[in-house]
Amino acid sequence: MENTMEDIQRLKAEFQSCQKILTAIGDETRQHLLYILLQCECRGSRVIDISKKTNLSRPAVSHHMQILKDAGMVKIRKESTCIYYYLDPSASEVRNMITLFCDIEEFMKNVPDRKGSDD
Repeated sequence: MENTMEDIQRLKAEFQSCQKILTAIGDETRQHLLYILLQCECRGSRVIDISKKTNLSRPAVSHHMQILKDAGMVKIRKESTCIYYYLDPSASEVRNMITLFCDIEEFMKNVPDRKGSDD
């Protein structure tokens, strides 16, 4: 079955809805920070603690954590004057991205074979 214009428009909309998260996790530093958060306590980690586990300054960690927060990957919890960052296990953004990749896989199954006779 061929892909329809409706399929193409749906994929375009899915890409647009995932743009922030794709940009956020496309950066190697933020990928490393997500890895660090996966190893942290469930209650979260402070910027100073994350900074100690990386070669990043506190301002750099704060900057990257804000991008991950804006993308819907992490949340914050305030305790007096301390801010704790933690992964959001119910992140709908992650589910949206999974849907996007599953739809891309289905879309690619319906792309015409582009192999030449020389292949």
